[in-house]
Amino acid sequence: MTQLLLNITPDWLPTLNNFVPGRNVELLSTLQHALAGTSNERCFYLWGEVGCGKSHLMQAAVVQARSLGQSAVFAHGAVPDVVSVIAVDDVEVLDDAAQIALFALYNRVRESGGMLLVSGVSAPAHLSVRDDLRTRLGWGLVYQVHALNDAEKAQALEQHGQARGFILPPEVTQYLLRHGRRDMPALLGLLDALDAQCLRLQRTPSVPLLKEVMQTFNLESV
Repeated sequence: MTQLLLNITPDWLPTLNNFVPGRNVELLSTLQHALAGTSNERCFYLWGEVGCGKSHLMQAAVVQARSLGQSAVFAHGAVPDVVSVIAVDDVEVLDDAAQIALFALYNRVRESGGMLLVSGVSAPAHLSVRDDLRTRLGWGLVYQVHALNDAEKAQALEQHGQARGFILPPEVTQYLLRHGRRDMPALLGLLDALDAQCLRLQRTPSVPLLKEVMQTFNLESV
């Protein structure tokens, strides 16, 4: 029965629609226009702290492109072959050969069309990558992805709960924000674990149940 219950939980995909923009409204709008073909922007570099939403946007752009019938790929730690939309996450983890490949890919996209998104933890000038690649990444549109504040995180958590088919009580949201880790991937992971526990026990989300989940993962608040 537990496995059956877990199987009916709707799959969750990062999309542009379920991205809570916060201070990233301009970036979200620019990506939407570029993917829809209503702007000529081809190359984007997104940077920001871990958990700020870069990977969500990169994966969401690929999902959006595929929904429009375009070939698109998301890559981490590697540089894929040329397709219509390419997203390369965490450029700083690429080895020297992959950086050379990304440099060539960047030039090809600028010359021949398509769309390339690259992300990293810092602005291009401060990246620990090859000089030629660092220069190229600064040629396109460069956006800092700003992390959400607590009110925006609450909105994102509630929206994620709704996408998974349950209503998150405000007191559970607040407990998560007060006692969970600060980055969104960790908070969403806790929420998914809470959802799985609710399904297993056939109970609704609550603070006591959340505490049980946090104890299981050694994340109980002091």
